[in-house]
Amino acid sequence: MPDRETQIAILVDHFKRPRHKGTLVEPDATMPGGNPGCGDLVTMHVKADAEGRVEAVRFEGEGCTISQAAASILADRVNKTRPTLDEVIDLPYEQMIDMLGRDVVGFRERCATLALGTLKMAAKQIQTYRRLRAAGRTDAEIHELQRALVNARSEAGLVFGRAAEEQKGVGGGES
Repeated sequence: MPDRETQIAILVDHFKRPRHKGTLVEPDATMPGGNPGCGDLVTMHVKADAEGRVEAVRFEGEGCTISQAAASILADRVNKTRPTLDEVIDLPYEQMIDMLGRDVVGFRERCATLALGTLKMAAKQIQTYRRLRAAGRTDAEIHELQRALVNARSEAGLVFGRAAEEQKGVGGGES
């Protein structure tokens, strides 16, 4: 485990030179997520193969150093390890905080876990779409059912979908 100074240097590097920032061509899911407490916004773009393994993740966003560096670090890790959608959903928030450095994150756990929460919602959206499509639902029916899922608040107080997009430019996050 790197020392605190090294952890801070890694976060700053990912903030200044983000990895995997941008969009994907024809993603399986594009999920916005937001932290209303400070105005951070992260949109995760995800592509998964037919077996449910993540092929690629990219992100867009604005906000504090921790939220944006966490998105870059998470995207880099997922693109290297190519986990299944189930593995993404099961990734503990505590592990994300430990990856960034618990003492560096401090009380800004929402900032540190915004990208992971958003990625989890994107993985759930892909799985839901595939299951409903296999069950014979139309795209219109699936879209309506997913809207209820996406526009929910998570247990961590983060917001997704339209609620996240509406907070753009609101809050006190650093640029």
